[in-house]
Amino acid sequence: MSAANDNFTRALALIPEGYSEGSFEAGRWGATVKRSADGKRIWLYAEDLAGTDIVSFNLYLLETSGSTLKPCEMSSQKVIAFVLGYRPDTP
Repeated sequence: MSAANDNFTRALALIPEGYSEGSFEAGRWGATVKRSADGKRIWLYAEDLAGTDIVSFNLYLLETSGSTLKPCEMSSQKVIAFVLGYRPDTP
């Protein structure tokens, strides 16, 4: 596993399950994360609360092939930038 993949996985783990609000690139965002019961899939949908931008993806964590990122109609770079840069509000 690459260092970049490790950073992505660690940053994604910091985004809480369910709905959260936080900051990304000086803007306010709302993000919803769902993790499957078997731990093999993570789904994220986020939207800019002051605009129209969104980020959406599925991450599949498979023993045989490792992790597979499946962005929803956007680039992997956009997804990675969001996950690395999003800072959820602290409760």
